Amino acid sequence: MQEVLTISNEVAAELAGVSDGVLDSLRDRLGCSIHLRGNRLTLEGDEPKVIEARSVVEEIVELVEGGHEVGPSTVDAVLSALDQAADIREVFEDVIWRHRGKKIAPKTVNQKRYVDAIRLHTITFAIGPAGTGKTYLAMALAVRALSEREVGRIILTRPAVEAGERLGFLPGDILAKVDPYLRPLYDALYDMLDADRLAAYMDKGAIEVAPLAFMRGRTLNDSFIILDEAQNTSPEQMQMFLTRLGFGSKVVVTGDATQIDLPRDQGSGLLTVEGILGSIDGIAFVRFGHEDVVRHKIVQRIVEAYRLHAELSDPPRGRDRDR
Repeated sequence: MQEVLTISNEVAAELAGVSDGVLDSLRDRLGCSIHLRGNRLTLEGDEPKVIEARSVVEEIVELVEGGHEVGPSTVDAVLSALDQAADIREVFEDVIWRHRGKKIAPKTVNQKRYVDAIRLHTITFAIGPAGTGKTYLAMALAVRALSEREVGRIILTRPAVEAGERLGFLPGDILAKVDPYLRPLYDALYDMLDADRLAAYMDKGAIEVAPLAFMRGRTLNDSFIILDEAQNTSPEQMQMFLTRLGFGSKVVVTGDATQIDLPRDQGSGLLTVEGILGSIDGIAFVRFGHEDVVRHKIVQRIVEAYRLHAELSDPPRGRDRDR
């Protein structure tokens, strides 16, 4: 079956841009021949494939005409939305934060669910592989909440588990020693705020970036709190962190169960927490998969390959290895 679609010059330019990345992704994911010449897009292949491709292209055309930037990951997002009978425009039009012309918004249906879960729940857990936007989207929501005075401060924290035996060899005081473990959080903040504004927030304590050990004994009111790399917390640390929650605060916990750096005989607080807290109102759990990875498409394949390898070669962490 062959079908020829006539598209606007604007849409044709968007589809042909970035070294044909969108067209390549369409071909890879849809399993039919797709050629663009001028403003004529030709679809050729088995009838079901061509019909599916036409539906995806029509959705992408509407996104471009609505002013949205599209890329290779857009194809996966559109396919996922069609599979789940979701409106892809509701995903892309949910702009969380704008900075220097850059819009931060969900890029997959699951990311949209995650953003909505954070808005609706006091505590949200996001569990999934790297590149799925778990921390980045949470930080964008935190920055927006601070800027709109929904909270008085943002607190970002991570466990520094790898620092155990090497921390003493690093120069400087304790904050200088743990800085390398917190650096990714600073990098994300610089993506969302001008350096002067970020410095002002940090000087007055409106944004705090600190290792998890610094949370002990505190009560965190009127705060948007993000615990990153939570797979490297012990069950005791997870309990300690969650009980820091005060009035008017929101908590987001992110982690990847496939990247645990704890000693083999130590359980991860992230792996046990859903069984303990999963039935409590006000707490949400969102799970991401390789299909939600929004980096280069080969990263999706790497994540999935490692997941399959781990399943075949090693029992999951946190379970009785003798069973």
